[in-house]
Amino acid sequence: MAQLNTIIICVLSIFCIIHIGCCFKYKPVVIIHGVLTGNVSMLTINSRLKTLHPGTKTYITNRFSGWSSLSPMWHQVNELGNDLMKISAAHPEGINLIGYSQGGLIARSILENFPDHNVKTFISLSAPQAGQYGTQFLHLFFPSLVCETAYELFYSIIGQHTSVGNYWNDPHHQSLYYNYSKFLPYVNNELVSNSSKLFRRGLTKLKTLVLIGGPDDGVITPWQSSHFGYFNETEQVVDFRQRKAYLDDSFGLQTLDKQGRLKVFEITGVAHLDWHKNVTVIDKYIVPYLN
Repeated sequence: MAQLNTIIICVLSIFCIIHIGCCFKYKPVVIIHGVLTGNVSMLTINSRLKTLHPGTKTYITNRFSGWSSLSPMWHQVNELGNDLMKISAAHPEGINLIGYSQGGLIARSILENFPDHNVKTFISLSAPQAGQYGTQFLHLFFPSLVCETAYELFYSIIGQHTSVGNYWNDPHHQSLYYNYSKFLPYVNNELVSNSSKLFRRGLTKLKTLVLIGGPDDGVITPWQSSHFGYFNETEQVVDFRQRKAYLDDSFGLQTLDKQGRLKVFEITGVAHLDWHKNVTVIDKYIVPYLN
C-alpha cells in the first residue's frame, strides 16, 4: 500500500508540473525602437527575453524607422497605437510594453491616447518623458543648431512637423512652448484638453510603470527627464516628485507612486546608445518586470 501511495504521489506531482508548465505563459511583449533606428537595434533585448523567458512572444515594430522616425509624434502615436490595440485584442490576457528613447515617449503616449489597452507593465528606457533640451541630442538630427536658438525652429509651424520639435522643452521660453508645442504639454496634461481624463486613465491602469535612466546617458538632457524630472527656468533640475505635474497628479504619476506601482531606477555608467544593448540592464531591470 505504501508503495502504491508513493507511485500515485509521483504521478500526481509529474502531472502538476506538466500542467503548470503548459498553462503558465509569459505575457507577449511589444517593443518600440528609438529615433533614427529600427527593429534591428532592439534585437539584444529580444534575445535576452527569449533566453530568460522561454516562449515569450515578442513584437518589435519596424514602423517609423530611420528618417521617418522624425515624423510628427501624434502621427506615430496614432499609427503605432492602432498596431498595439490589434496586438492587445489578440492577447486578452494582457501584454507588456517596452519603449526606448523617443520610442519610450511614444509608448507612454500610446497608453494615454488608447486607454482601453490591456498593457500590464510599461518599461520606459532612457526616454525624454519630460522633454529635451540638449546639444548632444540636437546634433544627431540638426548639426548646426544650438540649444539657445533651437526654439526659433521648433516653436514654429515647420518645427512642429518634426518629432523632436514636438517634445523640445526650452526652460527659457516656456510661453512659446505652451503656445506652439502640439504634443508634450498635452500628453503631460500641462495643458488641459478634452482628452486629459482619458490620458490619465490610460496611464493609471498599468500594473507597473518602470522608469530607467542615468547620469552618464549623455544624450537625454537633463537625464532626469527619463524619470519625469526637468529643468526650471535657471536650468536647475527639479526632481519629478517636486514638479507640478506630480504634485497635481495630472496624469497619474503620483497615484502609481503612492500605490507602489512605480519603479524608478538610476543607473550609472551607461551611455544613451548602450541602454538597449547592455545585458546587465536588460537582465536586472527589464526582464524581471515582464511576467
